[in-house]
Amino acid sequence: MAPLKHLEMENPIIDACFRDFCSSHGILTVEDFLLHNLYELAAFAERQANADRLKEGITVMLSLIEVKCRPWLNGMELLEDLQRNKHTLSSGDKGTDSLLQGGFREGQLTELVGPSSSGKTQFCMQAAASVAEKQEGSVFYVDTGNSFSARRIAQFICGSSDAAGLRKKVLSRISCHTVYDIYTMFDTLQGLEVALRSQMQMNMNEYRLRLLVVDSVSSLITPILGGSGSQGTCP
Repeated sequence: MAPLKHLEMENPIIDACFRDFCSSHGILTVEDFLLHNLYELAAFAERQANADRLKEGITVMLSLIEVKCRPWLNGMELLEDLQRNKHTLSSGDKGTDSLLQGGFREGQLTELVGPSSSGKTQFCMQAAASVAEKQEGSVFYVDTGNSFSARRIAQFICGSSDAAGLRKKVLSRISCHTVYDIYTMFDTLQGLEVALRSQMQMNMNEYRLRLLVVDSVSSLITPILGGSGSQGTCP
Protein backbone atom coordinates (compact mmCIF):
# COMPACT_ATOMS: atom_id res chain seq x y z
CA MET A 1 0.00 0.00 0.00
CA ALA A 2 1.14 3.57 -0.74
CA PRO A 3 2.66 5.72 2.02
CA LEU A 4 0.44 8.61 3.10
CA LYS A 5 3.03 11.08 1.77
CA HIS A 6 2.17 10.05 -1.80
CA LEU A 7 -1.33 11.48 -1.32
CA GLU A 8 -0.25 14.99 -0.34
CA MET A 9 0.31 16.35 -3.87
CA GLU A 10 -3.35 16.00 -4.89
CA ASN A 11 -4.71 16.37 -1.35
CA PRO A 12 -2.93 19.15 0.60
CA ILE A 13 -4.90 18.25 3.73
CA ILE A 14 -2.72 15.11 3.98
CA ASP A 15 0.21 17.30 5.04
CA ALA A 16 3.14 16.70 7.38
CA CYS A 17 1.02 17.66 10.42
CA PHE A 18 -1.66 15.09 9.55
CA ARG A 19 0.94 12.42 8.76
CA ASP A 20 2.74 13.06 12.04
CA PHE A 21 -0.55 12.60 13.87
CA CYS A 22 -1.17 9.33 12.02
CA SER A 23 2.38 8.06 12.56
CA SER A 24 2.00 8.63 16.30
CA HIS A 25 -0.68 5.94 16.11
CA GLY A 26 1.40 3.60 13.94
CA ILE A 27 -0.28 4.67 10.69
CA LEU A 28 2.28 5.08 7.89
CA THR A 29 0.43 3.71 4.84
CA VAL A 30 -3.08 3.55 3.44
CA GLU A 31 -3.25 -0.07 4.58
CA ASP A 32 -2.37 0.96 8.14
CA PHE A 33 -5.17 3.53 7.99
CA LEU A 34 -7.71 0.91 6.87
CA LEU A 35 -6.69 -1.50 9.62
CA HIS A 36 -6.83 1.09 12.38
CA ASN A 37 -9.84 1.74 14.59
CA LEU A 38 -11.08 4.95 12.97
CA TYR A 39 -13.48 5.77 15.81
CA GLU A 40 -10.52 5.71 18.18
CA LEU A 41 -8.45 7.80 15.78
CA ALA A 42 -11.22 10.40 15.48
CA ALA A 43 -11.52 10.52 19.27
CA PHE A 44 -7.80 11.24 19.59
CA ALA A 45 -8.07 13.92 16.89
CA GLU A 46 -10.85 15.61 18.86
CA ARG A 47 -8.41 16.26 21.71
CA GLN A 48 -5.85 18.06 19.55
CA ALA A 49 -5.57 21.83 19.09
CA ASN A 50 -6.04 21.42 15.33
CA ALA A 51 -8.92 18.95 15.74
CA ASP A 52 -10.99 20.31 12.83
CA ARG A 53 -8.13 19.95 10.36
CA LEU A 54 -7.26 16.45 11.55
CA LYS A 55 -10.87 15.31 11.30
CA GLU A 56 -11.07 16.82 7.83
CA GLY A 57 -7.99 14.81 6.89
CA ILE A 58 -9.63 11.61 8.16
CA THR A 59 -12.75 12.39 6.12
CA VAL A 60 -10.67 13.03 2.99
CA MET A 61 -8.83 9.74 3.47
CA LEU A 62 -12.13 7.85 3.70
CA SER A 63 -13.43 9.59 0.57
CA LEU A 64 -10.28 8.69 -1.38
CA ILE A 65 -10.53 5.07 -0.33
CA GLU A 66 -14.21 4.92 -1.26
CA VAL A 67 -13.48 6.31 -4.73
CA LYS A 68 -10.41 4.19 -5.49
CA CYS A 69 -11.47 0.91 -3.87
CA ARG A 70 -14.41 -1.38 -4.47
CA PRO A 71 -17.03 -1.24 -1.72
CA TRP A 72 -17.15 -4.08 0.78
CA LEU A 73 -19.64 -6.77 -0.18
CA ASN A 74 -21.27 -9.46 1.90
CA GLY A 75 -21.29 -13.11 0.84
CA MET A 76 -24.62 -12.95 -1.01
CA GLU A 77 -23.56 -9.84 -2.93
CA LEU A 78 -20.29 -11.52 -3.91
CA LEU A 79 -22.19 -14.56 -5.18
CA GLU A 80 -24.56 -12.39 -7.21
CA ASP A 81 -21.61 -10.48 -8.68
CA LEU A 82 -19.91 -13.76 -9.56
CA GLN A 83 -22.98 -15.09 -11.34
CA ARG A 84 -23.67 -11.83 -13.14
CA ASN A 85 -20.22 -10.65 -14.21
CA LYS A 86 -17.78 -13.57 -14.16
CA HIS A 87 -17.98 -15.66 -17.31
CA THR A 88 -17.18 -19.36 -17.14
CA LEU A 89 -15.24 -21.50 -19.59
CA SER A 90 -16.15 -25.15 -19.89
CA SER A 91 -13.30 -27.54 -19.16
CA GLY A 92 -14.81 -30.07 -21.55
CA ASP A 93 -15.60 -32.43 -18.69
CA LYS A 94 -19.11 -32.29 -17.18
CA GLY A 95 -17.98 -33.58 -13.78
CA THR A 96 -15.26 -30.96 -13.46
CA ASP A 97 -17.59 -28.20 -14.66
CA SER A 98 -20.11 -29.23 -12.01
CA LEU A 99 -17.41 -29.21 -9.33
CA LEU A 100 -16.28 -25.72 -10.42
CA GLN A 101 -19.91 -24.52 -10.65
CA GLY A 102 -19.83 -23.97 -14.40
CA GLY A 103 -16.17 -24.26 -15.31
CA PHE A 104 -13.09 -22.06 -15.19
CA ARG A 105 -13.67 -18.43 -14.18
CA GLU A 106 -12.24 -15.94 -16.65
CA GLY A 107 -9.52 -13.83 -15.12
CA GLN A 108 -8.81 -16.32 -12.35
CA LEU A 109 -6.03 -18.83 -11.80
CA THR A 110 -6.94 -22.51 -11.60
CA GLU A 111 -4.22 -24.91 -10.44
CA LEU A 112 -4.40 -28.61 -11.28
CA VAL A 113 -2.31 -30.94 -9.14
CA GLY A 114 -1.80 -34.67 -9.11
CA PRO A 115 0.83 -37.43 -9.29
CA SER A 116 2.69 -38.24 -12.47
CA SER A 117 0.60 -39.94 -15.20
CA SER A 118 -2.68 -39.05 -13.49
CA GLY A 119 -4.08 -37.32 -16.59
CA LYS A 120 -3.17 -33.67 -15.98
CA THR A 121 -1.88 -33.09 -19.52
CA GLN A 122 -4.91 -34.83 -21.04
CA PHE A 123 -7.15 -32.58 -18.98
CA CYS A 124 -5.25 -29.47 -20.15
CA MET A 125 -5.58 -30.45 -23.79
CA GLN A 126 -9.27 -31.25 -23.35
CA ALA A 127 -9.82 -27.82 -21.79
CA ALA A 128 -7.93 -26.14 -24.61
CA ALA A 129 -10.04 -27.94 -27.21
CA SER A 130 -13.26 -27.08 -25.38
CA VAL A 131 -12.51 -23.36 -25.08
CA ALA A 132 -11.29 -23.06 -28.67
CA GLU A 133 -14.39 -24.87 -29.96
CA LYS A 134 -17.25 -23.70 -27.74
CA GLN A 135 -16.03 -20.21 -26.75
CA GLU A 136 -14.54 -19.43 -30.17
CA GLY A 137 -11.57 -17.81 -28.45
CA SER A 138 -7.85 -18.34 -28.72
CA VAL A 139 -5.80 -20.51 -26.37
CA PHE A 140 -2.14 -19.93 -25.50
CA TYR A 141 -0.60 -23.28 -24.52
CA VAL A 142 2.84 -23.37 -22.88
CA ASP A 143 4.26 -26.91 -23.13
CA THR A 144 7.21 -27.58 -20.82
CA GLY A 145 7.44 -31.34 -21.24
CA ASN A 146 7.10 -31.81 -25.01
CA SER A 147 3.77 -33.54 -24.39
CA PHE A 148 1.38 -31.42 -26.46
CA SER A 149 -0.38 -33.46 -29.14
CA ALA A 150 -2.43 -31.86 -31.92
CA ARG A 151 -3.80 -35.32 -32.77
CA ARG A 152 -5.10 -35.74 -29.21
CA ILE A 153 -6.63 -32.26 -29.32
CA ALA A 154 -8.47 -33.20 -32.51
CA GLN A 155 -9.95 -36.27 -30.78
CA PHE A 156 -11.57 -34.03 -28.15
CA ILE A 157 -13.39 -31.95 -30.77
CA CYS A 158 -17.06 -32.86 -31.16
CA GLY A 159 -18.11 -34.35 -34.46
CA SER A 160 -20.26 -32.51 -36.99
CA SER A 161 -21.24 -32.62 -40.63
CA ASP A 162 -17.97 -30.83 -41.40
CA ALA A 163 -15.73 -32.47 -38.81
CA ALA A 164 -12.52 -31.82 -40.75
CA GLY A 165 -13.33 -28.14 -41.17
CA LEU A 166 -14.20 -27.78 -37.48
CA ARG A 167 -10.98 -29.45 -36.37
CA LYS A 168 -9.00 -27.12 -38.60
CA LYS A 169 -10.71 -24.03 -37.15
CA VAL A 170 -10.28 -25.18 -33.56
CA LEU A 171 -6.62 -26.14 -33.97
CA SER A 172 -5.89 -22.78 -35.63
CA ARG A 173 -7.09 -21.06 -32.44
CA ILE A 174 -4.62 -22.95 -30.22
CA SER A 175 -1.08 -21.59 -30.15
CA CYS A 176 1.44 -23.98 -28.60
CA HIS A 177 4.81 -22.73 -27.35
CA THR A 178 7.40 -25.25 -26.17
CA VAL A 179 9.78 -24.10 -23.44
CA TYR A 180 12.36 -26.07 -21.46
CA ASP A 181 13.41 -23.65 -18.73
CA ILE A 182 11.69 -21.09 -16.55
CA TYR A 183 13.57 -18.14 -18.05
CA THR A 184 12.30 -18.95 -21.53
CA MET A 185 8.81 -19.22 -20.09
CA PHE A 186 9.12 -15.73 -18.57
CA ASP A 187 10.24 -14.38 -21.96
CA THR A 188 7.35 -16.14 -23.68
CA LEU A 189 4.77 -14.77 -21.25
CA GLN A 190 6.26 -11.29 -21.51
CA GLY A 191 5.94 -11.49 -25.29
CA LEU A 192 2.33 -12.56 -24.86
CA GLU A 193 1.65 -9.56 -22.60
CA VAL A 194 3.10 -7.17 -25.19
CA ALA A 195 0.99 -8.75 -27.94
CA LEU A 196 -2.19 -8.51 -25.87
CA ARG A 197 -1.57 -4.84 -25.05
CA SER A 198 -1.06 -4.15 -28.75
CA GLN A 199 -4.33 -5.92 -29.59
CA MET A 200 -6.18 -3.87 -26.98
CA GLN A 201 -4.81 -0.61 -28.39
CA MET A 202 -5.85 -1.64 -31.90
CA ASN A 203 -9.25 -2.82 -30.59
CA MET A 204 -8.79 -6.29 -32.05
CA ASN A 205 -11.35 -8.56 -30.38
CA GLU A 206 -11.64 -11.39 -32.90
CA TYR A 207 -10.67 -14.67 -31.30
CA ARG A 208 -9.38 -12.87 -28.21
CA LEU A 209 -7.36 -14.89 -25.73
CA ARG A 210 -9.68 -16.83 -23.43
CA LEU A 211 -7.37 -19.40 -21.85
CA LEU A 212 -3.69 -19.61 -20.90
CA VAL A 213 -2.38 -23.09 -20.10
CA VAL A 214 1.04 -23.83 -18.57
CA ASP A 215 1.73 -27.57 -18.53
CA SER A 216 3.49 -27.62 -16.20
CA VAL A 217 5.13 -25.11 -13.85
CA SER A 218 6.57 -27.75 -11.52
CA SER A 219 8.68 -29.33 -14.24
CA LEU A 220 10.48 -26.00 -14.70
CA ILE A 221 11.00 -25.34 -11.00
CA THR A 222 12.25 -28.85 -10.10
CA PRO A 223 15.68 -28.50 -11.83
CA ILE A 224 16.26 -25.14 -10.11
CA LEU A 225 15.53 -26.69 -6.71
CA GLY A 226 17.91 -29.55 -7.44
CA GLY A 227 15.31 -32.20 -8.22
CA SER A 228 16.18 -35.26 -10.28
CA GLY A 229 13.05 -35.28 -12.46
CA SER A 230 13.66 -35.16 -16.20
CA GLN A 231 10.49 -33.29 -17.03
CA GLY A 232 11.01 -29.79 -18.31
CA THR A 233 14.42 -30.50 -19.83
CA CYS A 234 15.09 -30.87 -23.51
CA PRO A 235 15.40 -34.59 -24.36
